[in-house]
Amino acid sequence: MLDYVVIGGAQAGLSIAYHLQEQNKNFLIVDGEEQIGASWLNRWDSLKLFTPTEYNHLPGLKFKAPKNHYPTKFEVANYFKAYVKKFEIPVQFNTLITSVRKNKKTFTIEYKDGIIEAKNVVIATGPFHIPYTPPCHTKASQEILQIHSNYYKNANQLQNGDALVVGGGDSGYQILNEISKDSSRTVYFSGDTTVKSLPQQFLGKTLWWWFTVTGFLKYNKYSWIGKKINSSTQPVIGTDVKEILSRENVIPVGRTRDASDHKIFFEKKKVSTIKNIIWATGYRPNFSWIEGLELDADNYPKNYRGISNIKGLYFMGLPWMYTRGSATLGGVSKDAQFLANYISSNN
Repeated sequence: MLDYVVIGGAQAGLSIAYHLQEQNKNFLIVDGEEQIGASWLNRWDSLKLFTPTEYNHLPGLKFKAPKNHYPTKFEVANYFKAYVKKFEIPVQFNTLITSVRKNKKTFTIEYKDGIIEAKNVVIATGPFHIPYTPPCHTKASQEILQIHSNYYKNANQLQNGDALVVGGGDSGYQILNEISKDSSRTVYFSGDTTVKSLPQQFLGKTLWWWFTVTGFLKYNKYSWIGKKINSSTQPVIGTDVKEILSRENVIPVGRTRDASDHKIFFEKKKVSTIKNIIWATGYRPNFSWIEGLELDADNYPKNYRGISNIKGLYFMGLPWMYTRGSATLGGVSKDAQFLANYISSNN
């Protein structure tokens, strides 16, 4: 019988695991992947954090890289591996959890090859669960290569010919930037062209330095300012949106409306030459495998700073769990500290 099972071995799971280790709890991290850092390594090759080194430390261990350096996905994965090694955190891989059920005083955690019993559970699976692709994608010709951003690695995956990028967030613009650097390829863009972009450096300081000194990252979701930030369109960070959209081979086409064989219908036009589509259209949460859990209107768990409606069941790494940084590498530590203090006082 374990004191705690932590489901998920990325930044959220590692952060709370550090505190459980400090409190001498008998715990185990379980993760569906084959290695630490896999959730990062599975992303596209050119991915970099938009937070510099000094804002990416997990509790107890600094991220070893030069100040103002923006780490690659490989550096993040290596940092996680070093973290697990330093603190001797127990991790069980290839363990995809299929259900969590509360008994009278304990939890039964099921996976393909067995069950685990624990007194408490921390869900640290993050916000990215089910890659979402609009239903119209099924109407497009099978000759068109379609990839969700979750599976996109680099432009070498694409067929020769025109491409379409759908989605105007950070991922969409980063991928659009990458594949449109090949000026011989026409790239159509279906997304918000009015989104604001913020530089990573301003007046000799990083954007995150300005966020810190102004207190921007401290506003919680219950405050008036926090609610305004959460409900507004988030800016794209570190990618020059105007420059990308000004490229001769980038053609904004408005919202994607429908598809029929080789024809893709947009707000502004119809295109029949597209050979590749990258859907940077986000994810949908999936917590249906947790019995008795109350969800909010967006299908995320109802909770207060990680404390759910089920006694002994906690969360880490949810988007806006408390502040804008709750799901980020640099911001998860504060939530972990709060939850650790609660655990220490109540268990």
